[in-house]
Amino acid sequence: MGIQKPAWLDALYKQKFFVGCTTHETSKKNEKNIFCLDCCTSFCPHCLPSHQFHRLVQIRRYVYHDVVRLEDLEKLIDCSNVQTYTINGAKVVFIKKRPQSRQFKGSGNYCSSCDRSLQEPYIHCSLGCKVEFALKQIKDLSPYLRSCKTLQLSPDFLIPQEAGDDEMTNETPHSTVEDYEEPMSSSSGSSSSETMSMVCTEFVRKKRSGLYVCTRLANRVSNEDMATSMSRRKRTPHRSPFC
Repeated sequence: MGIQKPAWLDALYKQKFFVGCTTHETSKKNEKNIFCLDCCTSFCPHCLPSHQFHRLVQIRRYVYHDVVRLEDLEKLIDCSNVQTYTINGAKVVFIKKRPQSRQFKGSGNYCSSCDRSLQEPYIHCSLGCKVEFALKQIKDLSPYLRSCKTLQLSPDFLIPQEAGDDEMTNETPHSTVEDYEEPMSSSSGSSSSETMSMVCTEFVRKKRSGLYVCTRLANRVSNEDMATSMSRRKRTPHRSPFC
């Protein structure tokens, strides 16, 4: 009798990913996006120290469905003839078959299990479809399974920092311009420029995103004050042009 399904493959297909971790309910970024092949369970990045010596696979999302990098799956099972997609330069494979709203009617390749339209030369739309096809046709997965003793997360996987460090580095105590009780004087161009310069300095210190807007505002006010002061110069005769 052939091999039906290894424990990790059956668990990978049944696990629910990107749900909140019950162990770290109050922590940020606690979605379950890591799968442990040795424990056959999913967990969030905060649980990583408990599985650091196990075989791990990162679960990603593509069009609201779970995918795994082809490079990782190829170390575990033969993924030939399974259609791949690209996310951030990495090829990924769908774990489960996706629901199909309407059947595509046209020429081309179709999935062996769910009749989904595929590109050439693929004949399976997901890993689950290939496993289902193999079990139905030859009733044995041993020709497709591969031995893998170590499997670590990709280097681009980000581990969330502690809540205290994250708040100190990313959050700003004040993100808006403070209200100044002293009104801006319009009688002197220099005083208006100095006041606006002070506001701009405070704004840039508290919120970097306001640098461009604040600079434009300061230039506009200074130009308007300059034009006003020139037009209001006293004892300046207004002569008509020579004929």
